[in-house]
Amino acid sequence: MDNAIYASLTRQSGLMREMRVIANNIANAETNGYRREGVIFSEYLTATGDGREGLSMAHARGRLLDLGQAGISQTGGTYDFAIDGSGFFAVQTPEGTRLTRAGAFLVSAEGELMTAAGHRLLDEGLAPIAVPPGARQVAVGADGTLSADGEAFGRVGVFATPDPATMLRSGGTMFTADEAALAPAEDARVQQGFLEDSNVDPIAEISRMIEVQRAYEMGANLLDREDRRIRDAITALTR
Repeated sequence: MDNAIYASLTRQSGLMREMRVIANNIANAETNGYRREGVIFSEYLTATGDGREGLSMAHARGRLLDLGQAGISQTGGTYDFAIDGSGFFAVQTPEGTRLTRAGAFLVSAEGELMTAAGHRLLDEGLAPIAVPPGARQVAVGADGTLSADGEAFGRVGVFATPDPATMLRSGGTMFTADEAALAPAEDARVQQGFLEDSNVDPIAEISRMIEVQRAYEMGANLLDREDRRIRDAITALTR
């Protein structure tokens, strides 16, 4: 296969991956606590095997996670929590501890705070949080301290990660977490009765989608022209 086709195919593959990432961002523009993702393109050289200089190829496996603060909307819900600042809530799932900025919780039949999917909210010691039976009024302080009718009974864990680049999306708004590497987020403030919005800018994402689509079409046209050129050359040589 012609080297130009090899190089173009790697670029096309990266553009297709970026298009999927952008589409997922747009689909989650209204998802509370969602964090935007991007694709990082890089260049690598591969040997051609004919003694000439290496062939420049595109590599689009790098991932950029946007941890920027999103807007915070008031809901008035007792168990709706938003983080103002850095950090993540920790929840317990069947696959292990996960991090999330989505702070919509509810009380289970056993009195534990959990997500709508049944994942238990964890405290600063990574233990489940249970609301005292019969509690009439539950409040959350800016530091995450939980109190029922004026009596403290726990503290919501808000954790930072030493290297955000190691975070991997684990579906929706959750990310994998290395429990040993978790540390308290020093600058985080918990706000009760609020939820954080998605940090996706739909207009910017749509604009980027158009750019990627045009770039992909240009690449497809190049591949089509290269295919016709090779076919014409073969036809001419076989006459």
